[in-house]
Amino acid sequence: MAPGSVTLRAAVLCLLAWAGLAAGDRVYIHPFHLLVHSKSSCDQLEKASAETPTDPTFVPVPIQTQTPPVDEEALCHQLALAAEKLGAEDRLRATKVGMLVNFMGFRMYKMLSETWSGAGGAVLSPTALFGTLASFYLGALEPTASRLQAFLGVPGEDLGCTSRLDGHKVLSALQTIQGLLVASGSAGGRARLQLTTVVGLFTAPSLRLKQPFMQGLALLTPVVLPRSLDWSVDPDLAAEKMDRFVQAVTGWKMHRPPSGISADSTLLFNTYVHFQGKMKGFSLLAGPQEFWVDNSTSVSVPMLSGTGTFQHWNDAQNNFSVTRVPLSGSAGLLLVRSHHASDLDRVEAVAFQHDFVSLVKSLSPR
Repeated sequence: MAPGSVTLRAAVLCLLAWAGLAAGDRVYIHPFHLLVHSKSSCDQLEKASAETPTDPTFVPVPIQTQTPPVDEEALCHQLALAAEKLGAEDRLRATKVGMLVNFMGFRMYKMLSETWSGAGGAVLSPTALFGTLASFYLGALEPTASRLQAFLGVPGEDLGCTSRLDGHKVLSALQTIQGLLVASGSAGGRARLQLTTVVGLFTAPSLRLKQPFMQGLALLTPVVLPRSLDWSVDPDLAAEKMDRFVQAVTGWKMHRPPSGISADSTLLFNTYVHFQGKMKGFSLLAGPQEFWVDNSTSVSVPMLSGTGTFQHWNDAQNNFSVTRVPLSGSAGLLLVRSHHASDLDRVEAVAFQHDFVSLVKSLSPR
């Protein structure tokens, strides 16, 4: 059966790292103290504001400028080395940010599943979305900064500096999460995970960017590519040029150029993520296989087949099960399967209400 128009819901992959924190009696620690400005950093900001220096700016080079290719192996090696030198506070900060990423990812997934009306599927990357919004926060003024901070999940208790989110800490924590995942990929004899983030910052030819903003983006990924081009006449052609540029620099297959570019826009911020891992004991089946979207609609998709002992949990009351397929020591796929096709919507709602930390701990070999 070949449906004319099918809306496939996105599968959210949450790569979680967890840590324990011991606290002493009668000592209150702000739950977000690792993510907001410290008193010393606030003093520095106040001093810098009083001196009112002019931030240096630059105009990005044209998109046709020769650019060396991205070396993914070298980038992964750098991330892994940095992860090995992390202190306890850096790991704890990464844990806090990881939780915020997942909470926001679930909210976004729920919203998209309720409002998405386009044909075909959509892939949601909570980490890339969170990093993009945190990058915008770096250059935001009030009231936009406070609204972004609240959307990212960090409430501002007051208007004081020590309640303001430190965007540099957040972006650094996101890179730490990537480093921990890449470093753990080779543990236990498993193939190393490949995780590369590239930011394409495309601007109108006359737009100037501030150097401090660019330096802040380097905390998210060392590959930030600011390039200028004119899309005021033909936005679709400009989008194709962006696509070809990123493909030439990264070697990745770009399946769809950016869409919806307005001719009067002056800046386009694109985050590209390449994630690749190997699942031991799995192989690609020959030809597309039938996948049921619901009890009356199916599509043909590539599928994997594998056997082995996996961590498993069954919820007989709500008619679904969860299986964890490991990708590395700390990363894996959580596959949620409904026992009955007619229960898909209900199972999805129930599954997202679970405490995934407790759920992962309750899995048993099967």
